[in-house]
Amino acid sequence: MITISELNQSTNEVLDSINHLLPQLSSSAKGISIDRLSELVESENTIILIGTDEKAQILGMLSLIVMKIPTGNKAWIEDVVVDQLARGKGLGKALMNYAHVKAKKLGVKSIDLTSRPSRESANKLYQNLGYEIRETNVYRHKFC
Repeated sequence: MITISELNQSTNEVLDSINHLLPQLSSSAKGISIDRLSELVESENTIILIGTDEKAQILGMLSLIVMKIPTGNKAWIEDVVVDQLARGKGLGKALMNYAHVKAKKLGVKSIDLTSRPSRESANKLYQNLGYEIRETNVYRHKFC
């Protein structure tokens, strides 16, 4: 059985689990420190959702970022990742559905996300959940 919950404490065990998942998200993803994890857990704008099994092992996660702007509350979903051994069992969908419920409770008008085209399963999931490709330009300015 899978349980979805909001991460509310930073421990070394949680840190190890997250650092195990991050390289499965992107080969360039670097591990985070306990201080960074604590900063995320304590953030008013970032909600880390985790999916755990009956042994409380973290098998997946996502980040829901909620922004209050003059035109309303908006959100982004980032860093959606499910452990390779747990894929195809509905965990990604469960994480996304929990994020939708949480966002609605927070008065969010819309949720945006990006996904590399090579992540075919993830893109299929997002489309099945009602996400549509936007006609927009996404710009990035890097600070080296």
